[in-house]
Amino acid sequence: MQTHFTLAQLADPEIRDVNAILRACVHCGFCTATCPTYVLLGDELDGPRGRIYLIKEMLERGRPATETVVKHIDRCLSCLACMTTCPSGVNYMHLVDHGRRHIARTYRRPLLDRWTRKLLGTILPRPSLFRLALTAARLAQPMRTLLPARLQAMLKLAPRSVGRSEVIEPGVLPAEGLRRMRVALLVGCVQQVIDAAINQATVRLLRRHGAEVVVVSGVGCCGALEHHLGHDVLDLLRANVDAWTAELGRGLDAIVINASGCGTMVKDYGFLLRTDPAYAAKAARISALAKDVSEVAQQLGLNGALPGALRVAYHSACSLQHGQKIHAGPKQLLQKAGFDVVDVPEGHLCCGSAGTYNMLQPALAEALRDRKLRNIASVKPEVVAAGNIGCITQLGAGVGVPVVHTVELLDWATGGPKPDALG
Repeated sequence: MQTHFTLAQLADPEIRDVNAILRACVHCGFCTATCPTYVLLGDELDGPRGRIYLIKEMLERGRPATETVVKHIDRCLSCLACMTTCPSGVNYMHLVDHGRRHIARTYRRPLLDRWTRKLLGTILPRPSLFRLALTAARLAQPMRTLLPARLQAMLKLAPRSVGRSEVIEPGVLPAEGLRRMRVALLVGCVQQVIDAAINQATVRLLRRHGAEVVVVSGVGCCGALEHHLGHDVLDLLRANVDAWTAELGRGLDAIVINASGCGTMVKDYGFLLRTDPAYAAKAARISALAKDVSEVAQQLGLNGALPGALRVAYHSACSLQHGQKIHAGPKQLLQKAGFDVVDVPEGHLCCGSAGTYNMLQPALAEALRDRKLRNIASVKPEVVAAGNIGCITQLGAGVGVPVVHTVELLDWATGGPKPDALG
């Protein structure tokens, strides 16, 4: 793609990176075939190629974002299926992230939109506030139909009950038997409130197979939720980098992440802090250590399998298969653990969760969810496994069978308790 940035514009390292991304695009359109919003809407501007043109024109001309640009960029899920399909290696993720930051700087959203985004960015990364919000959501359920569509979507997604958090406090959890590895676990924010059992299963699985698990004090939210809202999260990233870097002196073989949206974010810390001379090298080292729990489980090698083959539909979360290029590994682990694993048709298409997308774009998110549910039902599973809490929440209410994290099934198969959802 030909670009026309001025020399003054190219002096900005952000614009230089944008220019390189744009010039890699050859207009082939392969990306449109795998873009969920293009598949639903059939509008060129709601596919990656159209959004690339909108961002290019906006940035080249140094214009504030317009209502049209905002509408079509907001409809992007950041599922990154386009990057898996692209034969030219266009880094759409970094391009659309830059576009969102430009929108945040130059466009004044309507009051309700601003309020909703501020609310989500404030509450979701903070477990104590999120828990209070879920309590308020339960009280507000009788009035749901009287509220604006976005607030209705938020209340609809809120679980009917939330158990005790069982937060894993900072500290060291020793390996069982011979220590083979020392890892840090990112306990996350939303996940530890909605389903604390995922972290518990992760710790049991890792310790049982020889990993010493440390929860590092000072590590908070990964930043993904606010980042995709266009907010500046660099200070949050720096704080996490500092906390993990301080632990490196005691030895770390990996930073284990069991929410794939968080994993994609932490693996990008090196890029996001690349222009900060005090943090560029440290952030790159942290990104190199970040691993999905399935990657570490494969490295450790799991012992044990369940008798009998429970039929498991594996839902490949977008942030795992497209964002981290991890697709076959979790399925192989489940198969070795004794499960009969089946693929979901149209597995490359997003379920509609996408961080806060199902609350900000409820109509599109519901259409994608319903399409995913039909595809899951077609393979007649007894349980659905996924590697991301957002997907688990999005699918859980409508699929008709339990939806659990992959790590919960692996923990059960290798000596842990049966997941409560299967009880």
